[in-house]
Amino acid sequence: MKKLKLHELGRLSADEFRVAEKNKAILILDNVRSLHNVGSAFRTADAFRLEKIYLAGITGVPPHREIHKTALGATDTVEWQYFEAVADAVRTAKNDGRKIIAVEQTDQSIPLGQHSFSSAEKYCFVFGNEVNGVSEEAIALADAAIEIPQEGAKHSLNVSVCIGIVMWEVFRNKMG
Repeated sequence: MKKLKLHELGRLSADEFRVAEKNKAILILDNVRSLHNVGSAFRTADAFRLEKIYLAGITGVPPHREIHKTALGATDTVEWQYFEAVADAVRTAKNDGRKIIAVEQTDQSIPLGQHSFSSAEKYCFVFGNEVNGVSEEAIALADAAIEIPQEGAKHSLNVSVCIGIVMWEVFRNKMG
């Protein structure tokens, strides 16, 4: 076994990424306050070749040094749009024919592993603020809610970790 060098990974250039076919999913960051979490979301969106990210409310926007630190250039590949109100971002995604899924612990949320994802469906995943989670406005507009089952005392994951887990599960199920 040998570790692969960067040139052996078959990475797309920024131009190749822009024109490559995307997975039919977008993210909404609902008032995510940490710029490092925003950058991490961009990097994850790039990794899974998502269509775009909607940034809403107090969520920071590129270009910003702290976002760039964790995005590592993904702000140059992943399309994004800013919305002052998260409800406007959700409605825009809904009008584009997307199924809106809030990633939040609710009285109707389904454990992530029990939700079926279809390659024919267009999705929008809403991830919330580090303290308050997904806003009530976004939950009210969602078609469904999913949550990552947890057994610890906190029942809370960092939003960037949560994005990675959810996107892997979606990618794994749609591709497998």
